[in-house]
Amino acid sequence: MKSGWVVAIGLLGANAAACCQTMVKPLGSVGVDQAAVVGAPNTAFQLVGGRAQLAGTATVTAKPGRNADVTLQRGGGVLVCQTTALHMTESLDESLLLALDRGAMEIRMKAKATDVVMTPDLRFTMGSTGELDLRMRVTVNGDTCVENRGRKAPALNITDSFGETAYLLKPGQHVMFEHGSLRAVMDRETTPCGCPPEEKPGMSLADALLRGGQNTPITPEQSAAIHPFPTAQSDGLAAPPPAAPETPGERHVQVASTIAFDPTGGEGAATEVPAPVVAAAAPPPPPQQKHNPFAAIGRFFKRLFVR
Repeated sequence: MKSGWVVAIGLLGANAAACCQTMVKPLGSVGVDQAAVVGAPNTAFQLVGGRAQLAGTATVTAKPGRNADVTLQRGGGVLVCQTTALHMTESLDESLLLALDRGAMEIRMKAKATDVVMTPDLRFTMGSTGELDLRMRVTVNGDTCVENRGRKAPALNITDSFGETAYLLKPGQHVMFEHGSLRAVMDRETTPCGCPPEEKPGMSLADALLRGGQNTPITPEQSAAIHPFPTAQSDGLAAPPPAAPETPGERHVQVASTIAFDPTGGEGAATEVPAPVVAAAAPPPPPQQKHNPFAAIGRFFKRLFVR
């Protein structure tokens, strides 16, 4: 092949690549201090003001202790919770596909009827357009907590991965799908489905959940009141039970013995020398009856007249 053809083909390939890059619409942006971003193969994201510019297909993984706030180009955004990986794809008509493996996220946007949200077990489609405020959490065992906030939120049509079971999640409904099954639904779930508070420097995630967003430090008394720790009786930490009160006048006998060793009696010879037995003091004698003179007179007349 002549060198001129090689140069022409190379220029054509470069122009085609530039053409295709211009056709990809921007999806949104996320701060690189909040998340790690991975795109399609051979795709690089521009960095503007510390934010990665997302386009086409991207995976946003929130860093530990941080919630990644993804701003959507069409309006609204997705809050990706700590250590959660969110897969995002936008089609040419700006329809969004948001896929969550494990973790939690909060979606706040004006949903289109063609938008789709997916988990490993369930598929969510929009019943209509509307302001979507969706909180979702998927645990390792597949438990899926979903909260469709707002009275005017669109209803969500939910199907399983095989398309055999369906469920309609109404606006304002808060449910839990146990193990990702539409047949095991807790329709009165109360635990929050969204992101926990961000972990501040020097603070563990457990402390952040206990703090609940307050800035003042928690005292040991407050921590003990919220999470009381019972005394472990099995470890000998519990106080001994109070002794039963003694009954007055009851005898108590104590028996003790002393072991004495006699070196002349052979190896291992030992004799037991009884120790003195200590007994409780005897009860006091009963009180003597007082002398009654009338009783003596009665006994005198009885001996006199009775024979």
